[in-house]
This record gives sequence, structure tokens and C-alpha cells, in this order.
Amino acid sequence: MKPVAIIGAGITGLTAAFYLKRKGIPVTVYEAGGRVGGVIQSLRQDGYLAEFGPNTILETSPKIAQLVRDAGLETRRLNPDPKAEARYVVRYKRPMAMPGSPLGFFTTKLFTAKAKLAVLREPFVPRRRDGVEESIAQFVVRRLNQEFLDQAIDALVAGIYAGDPHRLSLTHAFPKLKALEDNYGSLIKGQIFGAGARKRSGEVAKDHAPKFSFDEGLQVLPDTLAARLGDAVRLNTPVTKLTQTAAGWTLTLSEGRVPRAPLTAGEVGDSQRSSLRETRVEHSAVIYCGTAFRLAELKVMCGRAALPRSLEMGAAQQHRPTEDKELEPLDLSPFSEIRHPPVASVVLGFRREDVAHPCEGFGMLIPKIEGFKILGTIFSSSLFPNRAPTGHLTLTSYIGGERYPELALLPAEKLVALVCEDLRVLLGVTGKTTFEHCVLYPKAIPQYNVGYGRYRELMNKIENKVAGLFFAGHYRDGVSLGDTIVSGVNIVERVEKSLTAK
Repeated sequence: MKPVAIIGAGITGLTAAFYLKRKGIPVTVYEAGGRVGGVIQSLRQDGYLAEFGPNTILETSPKIAQLVRDAGLETRRLNPDPKAEARYVVRYKRPMAMPGSPLGFFTTKLFTAKAKLAVLREPFVPRRRDGVEESIAQFVVRRLNQEFLDQAIDALVAGIYAGDPHRLSLTHAFPKLKALEDNYGSLIKGQIFGAGARKRSGEVAKDHAPKFSFDEGLQVLPDTLAARLGDAVRLNTPVTKLTQTAAGWTLTLSEGRVPRAPLTAGEVGDSQRSSLRETRVEHSAVIYCGTAFRLAELKVMCGRAALPRSLEMGAAQQHRPTEDKELEPLDLSPFSEIRHPPVASVVLGFRREDVAHPCEGFGMLIPKIEGFKILGTIFSSSLFPNRAPTGHLTLTSYIGGERYPELALLPAEKLVALVCEDLRVLLGVTGKTTFEHCVLYPKAIPQYNVGYGRYRELMNKIENKVAGLFFAGHYRDGVSLGDTIVSGVNIVERVEKSLTAK
């Protein structure tokens, strides 16, 4: 059997390759850049451990824990410090702990009496039945009130998507919230009466899911998977073209092209290029696990009979072998419309005595209405041990997103100055930094905005009509690290069925 080609050596592609190989299916992973892991990147320097992308994995599915076991990483898994459970939301220019119980909610000063009454009223708000796709902002205001949107949901959206609640789709960005209303008529009723169904499925809501990392950061996971795959991972090897054949797919590779991503904060530009050498290789199937904006640039030639010409095409047609003369280009340009705002990660170290706040918690999220520049800050060294030298703290802050995209593009020294100014007010930070590292993601998180369903519909129709081409990753199945792992696990079964049928 010719190997399955996997484009992209982020966590989704590595997970899919790992499990396909365990099933005895040969694979080759093509990565355009010079390292594995995608946005996962851990740096050990001067006694600090900095995470540039995600800081933790949420164990929302048993498939995530199974991957850790199968990869042999249980002994290197780190659970967070029990004292780090507190989460803060900024209000009145200071971080306030999120309540952890119904009683705590009704006694907290984070929300006014009017907001608390809105929660009591929520079970009696009728569900929406007209089929109109709502933004998360419209949903929250309808079921709760404006205060919840401004003081809580806006901060939550910034923390997950770096997005705009007035644009993000309830259906696609927060499908479980929509399901609570659809199935139970209420968020409160859904939390109470849906507990049994969640327990039977083994799935855990993100706000209750266990968090974890590894002894040397999240980079341990992709590095371990890549080591298990060995020579099956080919770095610095972009795929520029896919051509469907009667037996599968021919990939055109452009070896020697070395992109640099993410960029150091302050840099703006595309990939650096060296000399190119094109080669062609044969594969039985292709799984695209890269980014949506790179997908839009990929040239794909497939059989005319299987070619989706619009988003309104009908049911899948019977696959049949193709000859070169029957090939036509597959238009993937619609995926270029998916928004990816820039985000800068700013990791700073401070002496413990120079930070007034105890920072014993996960971190703080910041609503736009509070007037700060940063989207939020993770108390990295409070979460896990050995993230900072003794007597020091590591704080990881994020700037940009849909809220202030222009700020993410500032030079590193200006980013550090902005973060320090906000942390001075919010956490009582004084003194100089003892560690600084900034990383820019020019196109960071795909925005599941209202209307995102048309992209998922297009992917479904392509998969149904173009034999042996599959899609997985954060542009398809959810943007969290846990979502992307589960996406990589789930795609394996579909590919295996396709190869067996073939």
C-alpha cells in the first residue's frame, strides 16, 4: 500500500500519523517549516520555561488521555498546582475571582444584582425557533443581559478565540451552548439535566475539564510523536500541488523552501525562500492538517466528475478512476476568506517581591470595557513547577486579536512596555523584567464567525465527492488544543474505512 500523505506536522497531523502507523498503515508527514508542533512551542532559557502558544491541554475527551498513554508520556504529565484553580476576570480595574459555586455567584461582587436576577430569569426565556444563526453576543444578551456580555463573555471570547463576540457564531464557535438551548430550552436546565448524558459520553465541558502539561512544556507531546514516527516526518518540505490519479494522489513537493513561523514579534513578512527542487511522490490518500489560509493557496487537480463547483451542489456522486485529460482544478480560494487576526505572545519574568498580586491561580481575562491593551495573562509559573527560577514568576500575556490587531504588530520592546504598564495597574508589578520573550503569530486563530458553516459544508462536499482527500485540524473541528487532538484521532477511522473500501 502506498503511504497516506499528511500535510502539516502540527498536533493534528502528528496524532493522525501516529495512530495510522499503529494500525499498520504507512504514512508520510510533510511539514513546510523546520520544526514540528505548529503553534505549540516551548523554550527553556535562563531558568524559565516559556510557552508561546497554548499553555495547557484541557482533557475534554478520554481520547486525549489515551494519546498520552499510547505515546508513553504518563510519567512526564504534570497536573496543575491545586492552588492554581482560581480564575480571575478584571472588573473595576482589578482582577476578581470567578465564583466556583452557585452560592459564590450570588455573593460575588463581580456581577451586579441585575445580572444575578438575569440568571434566575434565564430558565424562563423561550428558546429561539426561527433558525436564524446568532452571534454569541446576540445569544447572551437574549438569554441573560448586556452586563454578562460586557463583563464576562467578551473576556472569555478574547481568551479562547482572540475574537469578537459580535462576529463569532454561536452555532460554530460555541456549539455546546446552542445544544443546551436546543435540547433543554435553557442553559441552567441543560447544566442540571444534561449531566447524565455528558457522563455517559465521557466528554467533559471545558470549564470543568482537567488541565495538564508536561515536565518540559507542551512541546514534549509533538516531539515525542515525531520521534515515534521517525523518518516518516519530512521537514522543510512544502506540498504545492495535489493531483488525483486512478490509484490515489500524486503530490508535488517543493523541497528547500524554508518558512519561518511564528515570527519574532515586530517582524512582518512571508516565508524566507532558498533554492527550490520539485519532486513528485505517490500516495494512497491525503489528509490536510495545515491552516485554512495555506489550504486556499494549494493547487489541487481532481476528476471532473467529482469536482464540487459550488456550495450548493447535491449529494455525492460515485467515485471513478480519472485520466489526466479529465482533471480540472478544485477551487479552494473560499478558505482565504476565513479571518485569522494577529496575536502576539509576550512572556515576562519578574522577581516575586516585585509583583504585589499573589498570582495563585490560572490567570486573568480582561473585558474590552475595562480599557486595557492586553487580552489576558496566564500565571504560568503558578500553574506548574519549574517554569521560573526560585523567587521569580513567569507571566504570559497576549495582545492583538480582533480587539486590537494593530498592537500585535508592534516591535518587541513596545509590546513589553504595553504589557508592563497594564500589569503594573492590574497586578501591582514594579521593578524590571528578568526575562522577556515575544512571538508574533501574524495569522493566529481561525475565527468561527457567523456564516462559518459554508466552509464546513464545502469541506464535507469535497470529502464526499473527491476520493481520498480529507480535512482535519483547528479550522475544521475546534480551535482548542484538545479539539485538534481529537480531530487527529477521529480522522484516522474515516481514512481507514476509505482505504478498506478502496
